[in-house]
Amino acid sequence: MNDLVKGIIEGETRVLAASMTMEEIFRGTKEFKQEVFGKVQLELNQFGLWIYNANVKQLVDVPGHEYFSYLGQKTQMEAANQAKIDVSEAKMKGEIGSKLREGQTLQNAAKIDAETKIIATQRQGQGEKEEIKWAKDSQVAEVEANKAVALRAAELQKEYETKVQEANWEVYKKKKSAEAILYEKEKEAESQKATAEAAFYSRQQIADGELYAKQKEAEGLVALAQAQGTYIRTLLGALGGNYGALRDYLMISGGMYQEIAKINGEAVKGLQPKISIWTGAGGDGQGGDGQGGAMKEVAGVYKMLPPLFSTVHEQTGMLPPSWMGMITES
Repeated sequence: MNDLVKGIIEGETRVLAASMTMEEIFRGTKEFKQEVFGKVQLELNQFGLWIYNANVKQLVDVPGHEYFSYLGQKTQMEAANQAKIDVSEAKMKGEIGSKLREGQTLQNAAKIDAETKIIATQRQGQGEKEEIKWAKDSQVAEVEANKAVALRAAELQKEYETKVQEANWEVYKKKKSAEAILYEKEKEAESQKATAEAAFYSRQQIADGELYAKQKEAEGLVALAQAQGTYIRTLLGALGGNYGALRDYLMISGGMYQEIAKINGEAVKGLQPKISIWTGAGGDGQGGDGQGGAMKEVAGVYKMLPPLFSTVHEQTGMLPPSWMGMITES
């Protein structure tokens, strides 16, 4: 940006200088400065820049083109010639006055002498003026040629700088376009990253919840197992360490025998089981004394146990508890 602004300032200043004569630039520094303010500021407005001050450097001769030296010499020669003319006129007036004081007889001679000297001085001044005029014409011609060359160089420089500015502007636009695309890609990547992180966090929370539930479930199973172990150890202690009694109690309290009886009862419906009838010695179904009564019902229950035990043993291979009796081989 600095190079671009400097190029605009230098280019516009060159164009402005090329449109002015060297005398205008050399003698009118203030006007030249105002022109710079007016012309260059128009170009800088598009960048939002403002000129607060401008200084014109001292104008010096380029080697081989001593214009300012000639201009200074011209001024000095003009001053010297004017001084000579002033001296001659003063001398003339003095001599005329002297002659007038000398007398009327010398008036004509003095007048002729003065006129002669005036003519000579005028001729000399005229010759010097012609010489100065010739030198000035030569210098003007050289300045005009240099001006034409400088103007063409300024035009070429302006064209070059315009091309450079256009190229820089194209590069600037492409750079900004690339930066915009890069910014969009970065934002898209950040969005995808945030979405992935949110999804990962959600899955992690679900996994943590499932893990927590499994841990609590495991803790519940451990607590249940500990409670059951305590319960079994308590029962075993109450039964005096008899594992058989503990097993029988657990089977009775768990309804094992009732479930077996139910299953066997349902299975018997479609089978032809072997049924044994157990009666007393009397053979009349009333007990050994041949009489009825409460003992008849008890006898009926006991009659059912051996066949039931035998059926369960045949169906499941299980034997009744020892405190309920044993099944003999016969």
